[in-house]
Amino acid sequence: MTHYDEHEEYLRKVLSNSIGSQNPSENAKKKARSLSSSYFQDYKYQLLNDYEGKQLKDIDNAKVVSTSFGDTLKITEKEKISFDIWDNDFTSQINHNLKLLPKIGIRTEQNLKSRGYGTIESLKAHDRYGDSAAKFMDRIDEMSFCELIEILDANRYTKRCRDNIIKAISMCDKENFKFMDIETLGLSNVPIILIGVAEIKADKIISSQYFLRDIHEEPSVIEAYLSHLDEDSVHVTFNGKSFDVPFIKNRCLSNRIDADLNLPHLDLMYFAKSLWGERLPNCQLQTIEKELFGIEREGDVPGAYIPDYYNTYLAEKNIGPIVPIIEHNRQDIVSLASFLEKMYEDVN
Repeated sequence: MTHYDEHEEYLRKVLSNSIGSQNPSENAKKKARSLSSSYFQDYKYQLLNDYEGKQLKDIDNAKVVSTSFGDTLKITEKEKISFDIWDNDFTSQINHNLKLLPKIGIRTEQNLKSRGYGTIESLKAHDRYGDSAAKFMDRIDEMSFCELIEILDANRYTKRCRDNIIKAISMCDKENFKFMDIETLGLSNVPIILIGVAEIKADKIISSQYFLRDIHEEPSVIEAYLSHLDEDSVHVTFNGKSFDVPFIKNRCLSNRIDADLNLPHLDLMYFAKSLWGERLPNCQLQTIEKELFGIEREGDVPGAYIPDYYNTYLAEKNIGPIVPIIEHNRQDIVSLASFLEKMYEDVN
């Protein structure tokens, strides 16, 4: 076969993977069907048929729990996890980051280091920066993870050194991470239908999901989620700074729930773009799962179809359409733990 023939064969293979080609492959046809609205309509009817006669209590590990606002449904899953955040001596690392002090930028830091000021500690003897260095070092040993994240977030050079925030998680107990995701009936001013939160306990990751059995239960769903939070909690999400947490705050206001959600927040979408953006087709959560962890979901329902599936569950009193929504949410929160651990490994 000549080089020209090899090139033609290669082009045929590439084009066959496109549904727009003259002779699309079976894989291309299957992928196109799986992305079409008719596919998800058919899938919904299949679920209605498969789960006819089944009730919420038939969902594995589901039970009714009580809150101050009433009852709601909780689904719990436990699985083993190896989540290793080793000690990277981050306190020493930030001591070498002179840019954390006011009025010290990249060039000033370089000049200071060339003159022997290699740490913030050493700057305590500097005429101009001594006071701010002394104040910083007085705080560093007692600094909480929340205070540290605030300092790193507030520093205007953090975007250039975004890895520092991921490195800083060594200063946080892994039990404080709240891997969280919500499913809603739309993009704004509509109820939350599911809140999932995953927590690490010893060598297990435990997912707790609170499901809206009917529209009136939303305060109970939110209150059940809030019971997982305390002053040491750290939200870990994927696009949660822009969507999930503001959405919960809005629904708290709508339901007159008093909640403090101003917690340290690691939104892994931003770190994914910074760390992996150049080697992935895109930085969507499921793309990262597939490309970096070899996870390819089966029977998943995209977010755009969730409101229709949920409304069908209400209208038909059939749990079928909400089963893949619950699994979609659970996989999202469990994946976040894997993402965070790999990010920590990569930046260190």
